[in-house]
Amino acid sequence: MSSILQSSITTTLKTVSICALFLMGSCDKAKNTDLKESDTSNILLKEWTGPYSGTPAFDKMQVSDVKEAMEIGMALNLEEIDAIANNSEAPTFENTIEAMERAGSDLGRVFTYYGILGSNVSSPEFREVQRELAPKLSEFNSKISQNKKLFERIKAVYESSLENPLDEDQQRVVQLTYESFAMNGAELNEEDKARYAAINKELSTLHTNFSNNILADEENYVVYLTKDQLSGLPESYISAAAKIATDKGQEGKYAVTNTRSSMDPFLTYSDERALREKVWNNYYSRGDNGDEYDNNENIAKILKLRHERVGLLGYDNYASWRLQNRMAKTPENAMELMNNVWPAAIARVKEEVADMQAVADANGDNITIEPWDYRYYAEKVRKSKYNLDSDEVKQYLQLDKLTQALFYTAERLFNFDFKPVPEGSVPVFHEDVNVWEVTDKTSGEHIGLWYLDPFARTGKRSGAWATTYRSHTTFDGKETVLSSNNSNFIKPAPGEAVLVSWNDAETFFHEFGHALHFLSSNVKYPTLNGGVRDYTEFQSQLLERWLSTDEVINQFLVHHKTGEVIPQELVAKIKKAATFNQGFATTEYLASALIDMKYHTTDPENIDPDTFERETLASLNMPKEIVMRHRSPHFGHVFSGEGYSAAYYGYMWADVLTSDASEAFKEAPGGFYDEEVAAKLVKYLFAPRNSLDPAEAYRKFRGRDAKIDAIMRDRGFPVPSE
Repeated sequence: MSSILQSSITTTLKTVSICALFLMGSCDKAKNTDLKESDTSNILLKEWTGPYSGTPAFDKMQVSDVKEAMEIGMALNLEEIDAIANNSEAPTFENTIEAMERAGSDLGRVFTYYGILGSNVSSPEFREVQRELAPKLSEFNSKISQNKKLFERIKAVYESSLENPLDEDQQRVVQLTYESFAMNGAELNEEDKARYAAINKELSTLHTNFSNNILADEENYVVYLTKDQLSGLPESYISAAAKIATDKGQEGKYAVTNTRSSMDPFLTYSDERALREKVWNNYYSRGDNGDEYDNNENIAKILKLRHERVGLLGYDNYASWRLQNRMAKTPENAMELMNNVWPAAIARVKEEVADMQAVADANGDNITIEPWDYRYYAEKVRKSKYNLDSDEVKQYLQLDKLTQALFYTAERLFNFDFKPVPEGSVPVFHEDVNVWEVTDKTSGEHIGLWYLDPFARTGKRSGAWATTYRSHTTFDGKETVLSSNNSNFIKPAPGEAVLVSWNDAETFFHEFGHALHFLSSNVKYPTLNGGVRDYTEFQSQLLERWLSTDEVINQFLVHHKTGEVIPQELVAKIKKAATFNQGFATTEYLASALIDMKYHTTDPENIDPDTFERETLASLNMPKEIVMRHRSPHFGHVFSGEGYSAAYYGYMWADVLTSDASEAFKEAPGGFYDEEVAAKLVKYLFAPRNSLDPAEAYRKFRGRDAKIDAIMRDRGFPVPSE
């Protein structure tokens, strides 16, 4: 499950001001005049220039500019907020809500660079700046979310709108704004507000430390192989590993880095069991090595502070507070979904392990399946049961061809056209980044730009994610979209194709689904570009389905050497094996989602994360041959910030919608490219963003609520009886 990087702050700074989703800070107001005067010399604050309505000056950003730019941006934003709060006129939608929608553009530009420096090109110098700024950013956020006069105005507009409803989109903005302030302590007494702000400040530092500790362990643990240790590894992996080792000053060796993109294929193909165990331990021990980068103490502190904070608001636990405005509504509803799937998942694991053990026994390997064996023997079972070789499939999955497949899908469903921008016309932050212009294919209207940063490197966080540097709105004139996808594929040796696994290809489509969600936005107000966590993964998960359509397979899955289209018999094997290893995939994900929810519904006073994780998994009958996808000490979704905390279940919730929605296409005359269903997809599920309640939006698309049956069928699990 890949994650969307929540940096949409760069397009809707209002969410910075009211949602407490990002760690904001403060600036001494006495310095405001001086800071304004230095504004003109700091590139991070300057308005974006050049073609395409202006683009970030990524080629000119420097870590040394970050602190000053952030302080200036915060000061300017606070001045804007104070002007709104102290307006002597009676509060109205225009002078309060719309004014807030306009606030924060300077700080928004700074955060665009801040996000890139933190996720794509991080350095020890920047991490020091992060640590220094985290508590200041939190203080800044509290100054806005706890501004009594501001909230009184927001509340007045909200209450007025209940008696005299506004236009639909305006009503939605007012509701989201009011709820965000109320959820984040705006109605607390002054003493509790002070404690609430202090907790947020401390959490901001802990979240930053947690994230940087993971990155440190990803950078510090590398396994170097010699030529006699390469047995079983594909040639493409070997050549890429050789290049990485050379780049790290270890010429003649082969590097296995501590990221999923390097670890996963190594565990799948390497015949060296002792090395598989070493690589597995490195990866799953990130943040859990008892050293300066150990995250267990951070987790314990984070859980206690979150629990205390929601207690100030009158909630029994963090999850109840978090889910009140999500589709699930309550932790109990989220747990019910997961508990409905969990038994089938672990039952399937038992079958998968039995199949793998039989292969190992037949080979005379004299082993008992352990977690570092799972991928390796699963691949052998795949070959035995389905005559399907993952490496054979990989020969037809070239990154450049898959990119063209994304564009084809976007054209057929969204009428978008992607063309590379002229060389040098758009600044980028690394030479590996490429940029395309997106237009409406019929009218030629400019929609935005799409940036792709595909390769792993030192200083780039692992995983795959999507983000925006600017979102569509028509609030103060049309704003075009700057969207981005980021992956961690292993960069090949010069002249060789980038070959990826089927799972990685699905992830590539997944993240592009987020980009299409950004690019298809048709909202007026910046706030409406936000999302509901257990809904925002739906659109991206749905787009994965187009990878396996005949139109994509027959045009873009071609052999990287011969150019031949993937044989139909191989495609048939892929489709026949579609539910293969679903025990592993579902269980490793659900274990993480269940642990997340258990953490946030349990009194954390005496929680030891290591013990809690171990005992909770035991109570769930977690198969010993599998580890949760994100162990607690490197569960960045949950402990590097609050975007996915008590919300990792959202991938499963969204997948229920995904499976159900995909059946709407299967049932349509034109299948996955049916024009009528595609038009409804864009109109109701992509373009509205958060201007519609997600449940209502889905009903408009499907004509009913989603059912769990489809996801169970998709995974090859028994469908629950009514």
